[in-house]
Formats: sequence, structure tokens, C-alpha cells
Amino acid sequence: MPIKKIKRTYRKTKYVLYKETLVDFTEHFWAFIGSFIGLGIITFLEYKLLPESDLVFLIGSFGASCVLVYGVIQSPLAQPRNLVGGHLVSAIIGVTIQKLLPDLIWVAAPLAVSLSIVFMQITKTLHPPGGATALIAVTGSAEIKNLGYFYVISPVLSGALILLVIALIFNNLTSKRSYPSQVARTKFKRFFKKI
Repeated sequence: MPIKKIKRTYRKTKYVLYKETLVDFTEHFWAFIGSFIGLGIITFLEYKLLPESDLVFLIGSFGASCVLVYGVIQSPLAQPRNLVGGHLVSAIIGVTIQKLLPDLIWVAAPLAVSLSIVFMQITKTLHPPGGATALIAVTGSAEIKNLGYFYVISPVLSGALILLVIALIFNNLTSKRSYPSQVARTKFKRFFKKI
């Protein structure tokens, strides 16, 4: 490898590391506000508005989704298609595997997560918290398992849509933040031109 190329690679690496270690208080503020309100609404629905209901709104994978859709908003994994689609695909797979293998959790859990990864890749909706959504469908409480395919609608779809709406609002309040990313917007426009 030529010396010039090594030096250039070193400079690029140094620059990326430098940019990643900068503290941007405005960015942190909006990430905090968005995630607090997004997850706060879901939690409010779960514990205050409908505490006596059999409806479930809060699942652990939403915490990881908050990290992506409010903290790293330009990531391809944080875009609306990935957020909603990844959770939906994974929930459907998780519930299906739980129904097929209800007593073999040691097989069902890794199978649900692994199939979710593959189907998210196929559908171009890869969203890492989706793996947790599938896992929760298989290993969750009796209340979660009793929901069956309703788990896909609530908590998964309803929660993902709440997080998305809040992300669309709070990630676009300043000129420094833009969500969804420009690439996602372009793909969205191309899709609707074809229809």
C-alpha cells in the first residue's frame, strides 16, 4: 500500500473519530426531548390511561428504537420504513414461531430472531430492535403470548407509529436536523411516482 494512501486513510480515520467525540448539546437536547416524549406517550398509555385494560403498549424493543430514531436520525436503520416495517415483520415472525413452537423456547427464541433478521433484509426494513420484538413475542409474559397476532397491532404497530410521529415532529424542529434522511425522502418520492 503506498504511503500516500496510508496517510490519507489515517487522516480520514482521525477526522471521523474527532467528529464522533464532539459534544453537541443541541443534538443531545433534541434526542432527549424526542425520546422522552415518544416513549413517554407509550408509557402513559400503558400505565395511566388504560391500566385496567388487557392492551399492552410498552415493549422493551421500543427503547432501542428510540436510540436510533432520536439519536442517530440519519442512519439507514432509523428511517421510517425500517422503524415500522422492521417491527412489523419481526412481530409477525415472532408470533408465528411462538404459535408453532410454544413449548420449545430454546429453539423458538433463536429461530424467531434469526428469521426476523433474514426477512428484514429481504424486505429492506432492517431495524435492529426488530430482533427484540420477535424475541419478546416468543419469550414474553403470558399476557403478551395471549395477544396472538393482535401483538402485531398493539403494542408493535401502535407503538412504532407513535415513535414515528414524534420523530417526524421533533427531528425537524431545527434546521440542523432532518428526518427522514434525504436518501429516504428521494426513495419515497420515486416510489409514489411509479404508482
